[in-house]
Amino acid sequence: MIFESISSKFQLKLKDRVTAGSILGEALKDVIKKEQERKDSTVLGIPRGGVIVGDIIAKKLSCEFDIIIPRKLRAPHNEELAIGAVMEDGTTTYLNDMLVKELEISQEYIEKEKTYQIQEIKRRSSLYHHHGNFQPREDHNVLNGKTIILVDDGAATGATVIAAARWIKKNTNPRSHLIIAVPVVPKQTKDLLIKDADHVEVITSPSTSNFKSVGQYYHSFEPTTDEQVVKIMRNYSLL
Repeated sequence: MIFESISSKFQLKLKDRVTAGSILGEALKDVIKKEQERKDSTVLGIPRGGVIVGDIIAKKLSCEFDIIIPRKLRAPHNEELAIGAVMEDGTTTYLNDMLVKELEISQEYIEKEKTYQIQEIKRRSSLYHHHGNFQPREDHNVLNGKTIILVDDGAATGATVIAAARWIKKNTNPRSHLIIAVPVVPKQTKDLLIKDADHVEVITSPSTSNFKSVGQYYHSFEPTTDEQVVKIMRNYSLL
């Protein structure tokens, strides 16, 4: 982990998502050492904030860029709390079974929430990508044998990142190499991410007890807009 020795002594704050992407991009040059391997890699950014971070990483590594759109499943009466996540195909769902049991959440609620979030994925797909969302594309086998770098701007529970990582693993062959790159991840969540990736690169991994939100580790953490995502996608001729 970058800055592990110093970040344990005080709360590291990143300037913004662009800065986070720049730091992660430089760190990943030490992970993917050969220039040709970097060029053969693909960054997959999770909208919205992960697209800004992923765009900078892709530029640093001079590699391909695309998006992947998981959506968190929200807890009843608390939209900020993720009880899991889903992909558009509906088959790759991550559920925090312990949390579901603790909150006594019904299967009926989960199915209703899944349906809602799948519709939101489809809305974003049509807005961001002329192929539709990454999942239904017929050419996702182009990732086979590549290094895939899955990027978000932070992970609290890790639900959306885990759902996306499992979808990638499911839809690529064993020769593919999955890296998860996320600037801010609490230690307990990082331990979960490690189980679903070949490598996890983070900037700061605070103790779970100190972690309240991803935004507390940024000086500027304004909501990313659809327009910002669309502009980046157009720069890659993906829209």
